Amino acid sequence: MHSIEFCAGAGGQALGLEQAGFDHSALVEIEPDFAKTLSLNRPGWDVRVADMNTFDGRPFKGMDLLAGGLPCPPFSVAGKQLGEQDERNLFPAAIRLIDEIQPRAVMIENVKGFLSPVFEDYRLHLKSEFKKLGYRIDWRLLNASDFGVPQLRPRVVIVALRNELVDAFDWPDVLPHNPPMVGDVLKDLMAANGWAGADRWAKQANDIAPTIVGGSKKHGGPDLGPTRARKAWAAMGVEGRSLADDAPQPDFCGMPRLTQRMVARLQGFPDSWQFYGRKTTAYRQVGNAFPPPVAKAVARNIGIALSVARLVPVRAA
Repeated sequence: MHSIEFCAGAGGQALGLEQAGFDHSALVEIEPDFAKTLSLNRPGWDVRVADMNTFDGRPFKGMDLLAGGLPCPPFSVAGKQLGEQDERNLFPAAIRLIDEIQPRAVMIENVKGFLSPVFEDYRLHLKSEFKKLGYRIDWRLLNASDFGVPQLRPRVVIVALRNELVDAFDWPDVLPHNPPMVGDVLKDLMAANGWAGADRWAKQANDIAPTIVGGSKKHGGPDLGPTRARKAWAAMGVEGRSLADDAPQPDFCGMPRLTQRMVARLQGFPDSWQFYGRKTTAYRQVGNAFPPPVAKAVARNIGIALSVARLVPVRAA
């Protein structure tokens, strides 16, 4: 199965798709540092630094899957919620590319705010546009914690399938057990430099993480979010106002800070995944990522639908 992904970021969705059995024909990302992260981890991937608005999708016609993590600010409750009026809204570009590429399936990730009542007319508009192109669109609000990720992180996942494939797709089932707690996930990293308080800290950090945020290009630095989130982190014994460069030293006293690697693990990235750039840029990549386990779960079911209907011909141009 072959895919093309837009707004690929640091590779959270791309990694999940890979784990679900998709080969990436191209990954398109506008930010050079993010694109370097993709190439750093997968030198064999065809990574293109390009603007989705001007990208020509015609050479990729007939892909099995078109995927993307479209910018969230137009629909985020933390922003002005301008939706279709926001210059960062890339749904029109996505619809143009779907028309050019004519994939068998589409998978788009966005924020919970996309489901806000204020955007009901826009959601109906999207349904109409997809219907014109021969797809039926559906969306679900999925919590990362339901797929083994140790944070809540609610995200809207939009799936569109060619009409003849709709009956073959089912949304993934949530896991029957709770995700591991922050302390269990990060204890070994906290103890990496011999910190004597690591065991005690892990027992206190007996909850899943609040949603990790990475900030925008213009706003936000390497911290764990607004005041409300930092209070939740403090209850687990974590200082959330900044990130640390390394794990606590043996004689450290007080509340430890998380490192970038720790945050990446809480997002579902493997420890082997590297992030290009300095602390703020790298953390923004981690914080804005689509957790790979969630992407994998949805993409796996899309793959099953495509495999079941493999003999169904692609619509002619």
